[in-house]
Amino acid sequence: MESIRRQNPQATLMSLEAAAASARGGFACLFSTADEYETALITERRAQGHYTPRRSYWPLALFAGCALIVAGTVLLFA
Repeated sequence: MESIRRQNPQATLMSLEAAAASARGGFACLFSTADEYETALITERRAQGHYTPRRSYWPLALFAGCALIVAGTVLLFA
């Protein structure tokens, strides 16, 4: 602490201001609101392909199976 007292007060003040600015910079956030964060997160995940719908063939298979059952029943009772 003795070395600080011997320095120029203006230089000490500038040094403290620089240290404070550096400390604030470490806690800075890129987003000002949670909505901005969520939008950026969703945009990034879409770019990675997380929200693309997966193609499911179950409805088509069920329809074909039901159609075959109906056709078999019609041919059986005709």
